[in-house]
Amino acid sequence: MVLILYHLDPSPPVRSVDLLIHTLGLKAQYKTVNLFHKDQLKPEFLKLNPLHTIPVIDDDGFILWESRAILTYLVSKYGKDDSLYPKDLQKRALVDQRLHYSNDVFYIFIQIIKRILYSEATTILDEQLEKVKQTQENIEKLLEGQAFIAGDSLTVADFSYVTLVDILEVYRPTGDKFPLTKAWFQRCKSTIKDFDQINKKGADLLIEKLKEKLSK
Repeated sequence: MVLILYHLDPSPPVRSVDLLIHTLGLKAQYKTVNLFHKDQLKPEFLKLNPLHTIPVIDDDGFILWESRAILTYLVSKYGKDDSLYPKDLQKRALVDQRLHYSNDVFYIFIQIIKRILYSEATTILDEQLEKVKQTQENIEKLLEGQAFIAGDSLTVADFSYVTLVDILEVYRPTGDKFPLTKAWFQRCKSTIKDFDQINKKGADLLIEKLKEKLSK
Protein backbone atom coordinates (compact mmCIF):
# COMPACT_ATOMS: atom_id res chain seq x y z
CA MET A 1 0.00 0.00 0.00
CA VAL A 2 1.36 3.41 -1.01
CA LEU A 3 -0.52 6.39 0.40
CA ILE A 4 0.55 9.85 -0.74
CA LEU A 5 -0.73 13.04 0.87
CA TYR A 6 -0.43 16.26 -1.09
CA HIS A 7 -0.23 18.83 1.64
CA LEU A 8 0.82 22.16 3.10
CA ASP A 9 1.23 22.29 6.88
CA PRO A 10 -0.73 25.54 7.55
CA SER A 11 -3.86 24.22 5.81
CA PRO A 12 -6.52 23.17 8.38
CA PRO A 13 -8.13 20.53 6.10
CA VAL A 14 -4.68 19.04 5.41
CA ARG A 15 -3.98 18.82 9.13
CA SER A 16 -7.35 17.14 9.71
CA VAL A 17 -6.41 14.40 7.26
CA ASP A 18 -2.86 14.11 8.59
CA LEU A 19 -4.14 13.72 12.16
CA LEU A 20 -6.37 10.86 11.00
CA ILE A 21 -3.50 9.22 9.10
CA HIS A 22 -1.47 9.17 12.32
CA THR A 23 -4.46 8.02 14.38
CA LEU A 24 -5.00 5.08 12.03
CA GLY A 25 -1.28 4.25 12.15
CA LEU A 26 -0.86 4.59 8.38
CA LYS A 27 2.43 5.22 6.66
CA ALA A 28 2.29 8.00 4.12
CA GLN A 29 4.51 9.87 1.72
CA TYR A 30 4.14 13.65 1.82
CA LYS A 31 4.33 15.90 -1.22
CA THR A 32 4.21 19.63 -0.55
CA VAL A 33 1.91 21.81 -2.63
CA ASN A 34 2.87 25.40 -1.80
CA LEU A 35 -0.27 27.46 -2.29
CA PHE A 36 1.64 30.69 -1.75
CA HIS A 37 3.81 29.80 -4.78
CA LYS A 38 0.73 28.65 -6.75
CA ASP A 39 1.91 25.04 -7.00
CA GLN A 40 -1.76 24.06 -7.07
CA LEU A 41 -2.10 25.61 -10.54
CA LYS A 42 0.70 23.61 -12.12
CA PRO A 43 -0.46 21.19 -14.87
CA GLU A 44 0.76 18.09 -13.02
CA PHE A 45 -1.32 18.98 -9.96
CA LEU A 46 -4.39 19.94 -11.98
CA LYS A 47 -4.36 16.42 -13.42
CA LEU A 48 -4.89 15.18 -9.86
CA ASN A 49 -7.42 17.82 -8.84
CA PRO A 50 -8.86 20.14 -11.49
CA LEU A 51 -10.34 22.27 -8.68
CA HIS A 52 -6.76 22.89 -7.44
CA THR A 53 -7.37 22.43 -3.73
CA ILE A 54 -5.56 20.47 -1.03
CA PRO A 55 -5.51 17.97 0.53
CA VAL A 56 -5.37 15.30 -2.13
CA ILE A 57 -4.53 11.66 -1.51
CA ASP A 58 -3.23 9.03 -3.87
CA ASP A 59 -4.09 5.68 -2.31
CA ASP A 60 -2.21 3.21 -4.49
CA GLY A 61 -3.55 4.90 -7.62
CA PHE A 62 -6.94 6.00 -6.27
CA ILE A 63 -7.05 9.81 -6.30
CA LEU A 64 -9.37 11.62 -3.89
CA TRP A 65 -9.68 15.26 -2.87
CA GLU A 66 -11.90 17.17 -0.38
CA SER A 67 -10.88 16.59 3.21
CA ARG A 68 -14.23 15.29 4.52
CA ALA A 69 -14.47 12.72 1.74
CA ILE A 70 -10.87 11.70 2.47
CA LEU A 71 -11.58 11.37 6.20
CA THR A 72 -14.56 9.07 5.72
CA TYR A 73 -12.80 7.06 3.01
CA LEU A 74 -9.65 6.45 5.03
CA VAL A 75 -11.45 5.45 8.21
CA SER A 76 -13.88 3.23 6.28
CA LYS A 77 -11.00 1.43 4.57
CA TYR A 78 -8.34 1.36 7.27
CA GLY A 79 -10.15 1.79 10.59
CA LYS A 80 -9.74 -1.15 12.97
CA ASP A 81 -13.35 -0.67 14.11
CA ASP A 82 -16.23 1.70 13.41
CA SER A 83 -15.77 3.99 16.41
CA LEU A 84 -14.53 6.95 14.35
CA TYR A 85 -17.25 6.56 11.71
CA PRO A 86 -20.11 4.39 13.06
CA LYS A 87 -21.85 1.85 10.87
CA ASP A 88 -25.11 2.46 12.73
CA LEU A 89 -27.05 4.63 10.25
CA GLN A 90 -28.39 7.12 12.78
CA LYS A 91 -25.03 7.62 14.48
CA ARG A 92 -23.33 7.93 11.11
CA ALA A 93 -25.95 10.45 9.97
CA LEU A 94 -25.08 12.67 12.93
CA VAL A 95 -21.38 12.47 12.07
CA ASP A 96 -22.16 13.31 8.44
CA GLN A 97 -24.36 16.20 9.56
CA ARG A 98 -21.50 17.69 11.59
CA LEU A 99 -19.07 17.14 8.72
CA HIS A 100 -21.35 19.02 6.33
CA TYR A 101 -21.61 21.93 8.75
CA SER A 102 -17.82 22.00 9.15
CA ASN A 103 -17.70 22.86 5.46
CA ASP A 104 -19.65 26.05 6.25
CA VAL A 105 -17.16 26.82 9.02
CA PHE A 106 -14.29 26.35 6.59
CA TYR A 107 -15.97 28.64 4.04
CA ILE A 108 -15.98 31.48 6.58
CA PHE A 109 -12.35 30.74 7.40
CA ILE A 110 -11.24 30.75 3.75
CA GLN A 111 -13.05 33.98 2.91
CA ILE A 112 -11.11 35.79 5.62
CA ILE A 113 -7.86 34.10 4.58
CA LYS A 114 -8.34 35.32 1.02
CA ARG A 115 -8.96 38.85 2.24
CA ILE A 116 -6.03 38.97 4.68
CA LEU A 117 -3.30 36.82 3.10
CA TYR A 118 -4.02 37.24 -0.59
CA SER A 119 -4.79 40.95 -0.78
CA GLU A 120 -3.61 44.24 0.68
CA ALA A 121 -6.35 44.22 3.33
CA THR A 122 -5.25 44.32 6.97
CA THR A 123 -8.66 44.18 8.66
CA ILE A 124 -11.52 41.72 8.85
CA LEU A 125 -14.89 42.98 7.64
CA ASP A 126 -17.56 43.48 10.32
CA GLU A 127 -19.92 41.05 8.56
CA GLN A 128 -17.17 38.43 8.54
CA LEU A 129 -16.58 38.92 12.26
CA GLU A 130 -20.30 38.50 12.87
CA LYS A 131 -20.23 35.18 10.99
CA VAL A 132 -17.24 34.07 13.08
CA LYS A 133 -19.19 34.97 16.24
CA GLN A 134 -22.18 32.96 15.06
CA THR A 135 -19.93 30.02 14.21
CA GLN A 136 -18.29 30.05 17.63
CA GLU A 137 -21.73 30.11 19.24
CA ASN A 138 -22.91 27.25 17.04
CA ILE A 139 -19.94 25.03 17.87
CA GLU A 140 -20.63 25.62 21.57
CA LYS A 141 -24.26 24.57 21.00
CA LEU A 142 -23.17 21.38 19.21
CA LEU A 143 -21.19 20.39 22.30
CA GLU A 144 -24.01 20.82 24.79
CA GLY A 145 -24.58 17.61 26.72
CA GLN A 146 -21.80 15.64 25.01
CA ALA A 147 -18.02 15.29 25.07
CA PHE A 148 -17.34 15.45 21.34
CA ILE A 149 -18.81 17.07 18.25
CA ALA A 150 -21.04 14.15 17.27
CA GLY A 151 -21.59 12.40 20.60
CA ASP A 152 -19.65 11.11 23.57
CA SER A 153 -16.79 9.56 21.63
CA LEU A 154 -14.23 10.83 19.14
CA THR A 155 -15.27 10.64 15.47
CA VAL A 156 -14.00 11.97 12.17
CA ALA A 157 -16.23 15.02 12.75
CA ASP A 158 -13.89 16.16 15.50
CA PHE A 159 -10.91 15.99 13.15
CA SER A 160 -12.68 18.37 10.78
CA TYR A 161 -13.38 21.01 13.45
CA VAL A 162 -10.35 20.85 15.70
CA THR A 163 -7.96 22.36 13.14
CA LEU A 164 -10.25 25.37 12.64
CA VAL A 165 -11.27 26.56 16.11
CA ASP A 166 -7.87 27.95 17.07
CA ILE A 167 -7.85 30.01 13.85
CA LEU A 168 -11.32 31.39 14.64
CA GLU A 169 -9.89 32.40 18.00
CA VAL A 170 -7.35 34.59 16.19
CA TYR A 171 -10.12 36.31 14.25
CA ARG A 172 -12.23 36.85 17.35
CA PRO A 173 -10.68 36.06 20.77
CA THR A 174 -13.32 34.66 23.11
CA GLY A 175 -11.64 34.91 26.51
CA ASP A 176 -13.56 32.85 29.05
CA LYS A 177 -16.55 32.38 26.77
CA PHE A 178 -17.46 29.01 25.27
CA PRO A 179 -16.16 26.71 28.03
CA LEU A 180 -17.52 23.61 26.30
CA THR A 181 -15.48 24.38 23.18
CA LYS A 182 -12.32 24.97 25.19
CA ALA A 183 -12.79 21.73 27.18
CA TRP A 184 -13.51 19.81 23.97
CA PHE A 185 -10.37 21.18 22.30
CA GLN A 186 -8.25 20.02 25.24
CA ARG A 187 -10.02 16.67 25.12
CA CYS A 188 -9.13 16.28 21.45
CA LYS A 189 -5.58 17.38 22.16
CA SER A 190 -5.14 14.62 24.73
CA THR A 191 -7.04 11.98 22.72
CA ILE A 192 -5.84 12.39 19.12
CA LYS A 193 -2.50 10.77 18.38
CA ASP A 194 0.44 13.13 17.70
CA PHE A 195 -1.87 16.14 18.01
CA ASP A 196 0.76 18.73 18.94
CA GLN A 197 3.30 17.35 16.49
CA ILE A 198 0.93 17.76 13.56
CA ASN A 199 -1.53 20.48 14.46
CA LYS A 200 0.55 22.97 16.42
CA LYS A 201 3.31 23.40 13.85
CA GLY A 202 0.94 24.14 10.97
CA ALA A 203 -1.46 26.21 13.05
CA ASP A 204 1.37 28.32 14.46
CA LEU A 205 2.65 29.09 10.97
CA LEU A 206 -0.79 30.20 9.81
CA ILE A 207 -1.54 32.17 12.97
CA GLU A 208 1.80 33.96 12.68
CA LYS A 209 1.02 35.00 9.11
CA LEU A 210 -2.45 36.20 10.07
CA LYS A 211 -1.31 38.17 13.11
CA GLU A 212 1.46 39.77 11.08
CA LYS A 213 -1.03 41.10 8.51
CA LEU A 214 -3.68 42.05 11.07
CA SER A 215 -1.19 44.05 13.15
CA LYS A 216 -0.30 46.37 10.27
